[in-house]
Amino acid sequence: QVQLVESGGGSVQVGGSLKLSCVISEHILNSCGMGWYRQSPGEEREAVAIISGGDGTTSYEDSVLGRFTVSYDNFKNTLYLQMNNVKIEDTAVYICTACSYTGYKDADIHNYWGQGTQVTVSS
Repeated sequence: QVQLVESGGGSVQVGGSLKLSCVISEHILNSCGMGWYRQSPGEEREAVAIISGGDGTTSYEDSVLGRFTVSYDNFKNTLYLQMNNVKIEDTAVYICTACSYTGYKDADIHNYWGQGTQVTVSS
């Protein structure tokens, strides 16, 4: 069973920087993508930054584009989210995710989620 563990969350002031890490328990042979989601109290979970499982291209939610950077270290099996120039609205629980596949049917696709790490931005 693949497990993901986030770290690096905490409190930071507006305009500051923070780097989140997500250690994946084992190497994913066939990846269908990985990245970061976030969720604030009373709001739905939203995608923040995603790495494609195909060619490795990245995509970002509009509000974080130009401020956040997602990356993956294949040898360390670790996913990162570099957060720069943070804003109050970035406050949320950040959750990392990864996808693996063994075939092309729905039952052959497996999604894994971390437990989440709290990021609080204050003025």
